[in-house]
Amino acid sequence: MQDMTVLIVDDDTFITNLTIRMLKKLGIEQVGSAVDGHAGLHAISARKPDIILCDLNMPGMDGLEFLRYLGEDRIESGIILVSGEDKRVLQTATQLAKAHHLNVLGSLQKPIKPEPLKVLLDRFDAQQSGSRRGSITLLTLDTVRNGLQNGCIDVFFQPKVTVPDRRLAGVEALVRWRAEDGRLIPPIAFLPVVEENGLIDELTAQVFQIAVSAAAGWVKDGLNIKVAVNFSVESLNRFDLVDFLIDTAREKGIDPDKLILEVTESRIMEEVTTPLEILTRLRIKGAGLAIDDFGTGASSMQQLKRIPFTELKIDRAFVAGAPTDDEARAMLESSIALAKKLDLSIVAEGVETQEEWDLIESLGVEIVQGYFIAKPMPADELLAWARANGDVTA
Repeated sequence: MQDMTVLIVDDDTFITNLTIRMLKKLGIEQVGSAVDGHAGLHAISARKPDIILCDLNMPGMDGLEFLRYLGEDRIESGIILVSGEDKRVLQTATQLAKAHHLNVLGSLQKPIKPEPLKVLLDRFDAQQSGSRRGSITLLTLDTVRNGLQNGCIDVFFQPKVTVPDRRLAGVEALVRWRAEDGRLIPPIAFLPVVEENGLIDELTAQVFQIAVSAAAGWVKDGLNIKVAVNFSVESLNRFDLVDFLIDTAREKGIDPDKLILEVTESRIMEEVTTPLEILTRLRIKGAGLAIDDFGTGASSMQQLKRIPFTELKIDRAFVAGAPTDDEARAMLESSIALAKKLDLSIVAEGVETQEEWDLIESLGVEIVQGYFIAKPMPADELLAWARANGDVTA
């Protein structure tokens, strides 16, 4: 942190001086200040800081207008929002800053305390370390096309366990790319290329076939669980999809009721007729339907009413922080209550801590998925994990 540069944009002299002292105790000596957004923009034009601490309520150019200009200028500094306003205002300002594509590290309520400030500074430091290790480079379209033809698609499986006994209830299939030299390449490096070039159907078909083949192998070894596969909205416009999925599963010896199609609700269809028929036919044939990332889109209630979902997956955004944040907890509780009223199975995604697990358990969630249980793993490792967990019958 010693080489870090910080700009404080705040009209409160006392808070500015207090923050400067905190930063110096953390070893940060290069600290500038500005009394409003205009002065902040002037300071940035002379030297772009690593970190910008921005107050919201200032005379002249306030913090929200300042953030808009930062977004227009594509400023890459780490942004920490600071305010004496209530938490809802601060949360909304944070979302607005992210919408401007700014690197938002987090927010702090006044008076600022050293420990939360250090956490956010450490977050930026970690980002920089990751950047120094090398940024992700997108695969070329030719590489993706060749890879789809030559078996570069790999699938990892993340366990979904029941609460409170932690028995394995199923897995989610997550796509990976295996380069020719054996390296694993993360989805962020190839999914945009796939989606932008009309290759999502081919990718999804391969992921589904690999996942079902893995499930068939597990059944022979005494592990009979549900397998969930993510489906893009773009894949739900082909009437032959139903026969492909059901026939592929049956050919491998997997019953349709062991399949779950996960559809991200924030991207569920605008033209509903074809997808609605496809999803309803799959449901009639026994497959489960999960509404993924629930609560992150604009049409959650409408989609729940339209489509015969069997499972609601609560997004990590509502799980994280819920043990200590009253508003996050209220949103989590309301999602759980809605799912129960609609008689849907509930899966909490992204559970990463004991505190989150304890809260999820106390609220009556049935199934948990996340790093607190296990990371995604190859099919053979999943079987070994299940054996160690006592879930294999043979």
